Amino acid sequence: MKRVRFAVRAVSLAAVVLVGVGACARDPQGDGSGAAAPAPVGVTEEASGASAPPTPEQPSASPSATPSRTATPKPSRSTTTKPATPKPSKSAGCPRGEHQKAVETYLTRLGGFGTLTVDGKQSAADCAAIKKFQSRYGISPAAGRAGATTYDVAKRLADTDTSRCRAGSGLTFCVDLTRQTVFAMRGGKVVMGPTVTRTGMAGYATPTGTYTVGGKNLREWSNPYKVWLPYWQRFNGGIGFHETTTYLHNPWIGSHGCVNLLHRDAVRLWELGSVGTRVVVFGHRSGT
Repeated sequence: MKRVRFAVRAVSLAAVVLVGVGACARDPQGDGSGAAAPAPVGVTEEASGASAPPTPEQPSASPSATPSRTATPKPSRSTTTKPATPKPSKSAGCPRGEHQKAVETYLTRLGGFGTLTVDGKQSAADCAAIKKFQSRYGISPAAGRAGATTYDVAKRLADTDTSRCRAGSGLTFCVDLTRQTVFAMRGGKVVMGPTVTRTGMAGYATPTGTYTVGGKNLREWSNPYKVWLPYWQRFNGGIGFHETTTYLHNPWIGSHGCVNLLHRDAVRLWELGSVGTRVVVFGHRSGT
């Protein structure tokens, strides 16, 4: 009888083991309730698109992992030492240009831009004066560097001889083609100092001679070139004074005969002039 009971117990135990193995094999990804088993960390990161290493706020070790001594190394002296801060020079942000001394000389002759030291060395005062000059005459960038354009403009203005204009007793607009400058005189006195201009390019040279302003318009439409010409003052057929529509100091281009001016100069000339104002054009633009 004891043998029968023992046999029954053994059969029952074997049945329990077989049923357990069968349940796991039927759904290897779940527990029979449909819930998915946790995926390995590597699979989860790949599936979610996380490929970058974890940041300090997202440690790569699991919460239960015990960090080793090498996991959090102490910062060395080199990482905590503050880098030395260089002392700014007087001309910081305003580099010395290749024409420094010449520009200092011309700006001193012109006057009105501040006190400069003619020594070829950049200083805070020189920087401020050159920036002011560049801003006044539309030179970009107005960073205080005495480069080629700044040198060219300063030289042209300083070398303009207003006595060369055959001005009458009344108001006269004078155009110096050689130095590419414009100024105005009345009764032998300069009422608008020399400023920069751009006249006709090769094939469209601005003609020399004596003329009068024949018409004015705040905005004149140019039929051949399809562009507005602000502060227009015509003095020779389709040629006249007007505000430039492009960067004035581009050496590769010129006008189609007109006398291009910066905005403030075009406005000033417009305010001075009227129909009948005398215009004298003299000199010769190189390359035309």
